[in-house]
Order: sequence, then structure tokens, then C-alpha cells
Amino acid sequence: MARYEVMRTPPPVLALVAALAQRALMRDGRSRTPGRAAVAGAIAVASGALAATAGRRFVREGTTLEPVRPERASVLVTTGANAISRNPMYVGLTGLLVANAVRLGAKRALIPVAAFTVVIDRLQINGEESALLTKFGADYEAYRAAVPRWLGIRSFARRP
Repeated sequence: MARYEVMRTPPPVLALVAALAQRALMRDGRSRTPGRAAVAGAIAVASGALAATAGRRFVREGTTLEPVRPERASVLVTTGANAISRNPMYVGLTGLLVANAVRLGAKRALIPVAAFTVVIDRLQINGEESALLTKFGADYEAYRAAVPRWLGIRSFARRP
């Protein structure tokens, strides 16, 4: 079976690295406010729910959640959270990083969020999309044409 060029490091691990980078950037210990905490909490809950809902749908459909082996997908999931984003689990991880940046209260905490998003978009999703296009053909092409890669954003990268 063909192996598609995706990252060997699972995206949740990269999100954790980005969160640690946010913490390192904020060593000066800026004070937290209840308002920021509430907004960050709301973003975190929505982001976590989006990712968890998508993950549960993949399990229910009996397909893989393994991002380093996209060719193992057995079903093209296009419903639920995947009806609004082709990558709701990555949107959820990104949202959790945004929530952390809001909680920290500094614009520089968004630097690791941007880095995570670019790495996932350019290095992970392109390989996944190539694998899905090979496996599901016209069905995947129609899905890709109808649903944005992120939320309301068509795509940063060229199509494979």
C-alpha cells in the first residue's frame, strides 16, 4: 500500500509542543482576568467539542483516526462536524491553542498557533488529501469542492 507524505509526529503531539511554546513565550507571568478566562473557556469548550464530535463520528463509521496513515481510511466521513470542515479535529486543536493564547492575554502567544496551523496545513493535510483522493476519487473531489479545509476558509495550499 502506498505511503503518503504526512508528518511522522501525530498532530496532537505538535499541538502540545505549540502549547509549551506559548507557555515559554509567556514567562513574564502576565495576570489573568476573569473576562479572558471566560472567553478562553468558551473557545476551549467549543473547540474540544468540535474535535471530539468528529473523532466519535470516525469511530462510529469504523474508519481510522490515525493521522500518520491516511491510506487506512475505510470510509469517507462527510457528515457531522465534517460537513462544516474537512479537518474538524485540526480546527479543534487550533481552537484549543487560540483559547490558551486568549487565556494568556498576549499577542505573542498566537505565534505558535500560526506555526501549528501552517505546519498542519502544508505538511499534514496535503498528504491526507492525496491519500483520500486516491482512495475515494470523485466522491472525495466533490466533498473537497463543497466543504472548506478549515472553517469558511477554502485552502492555503494548492490542490494535490
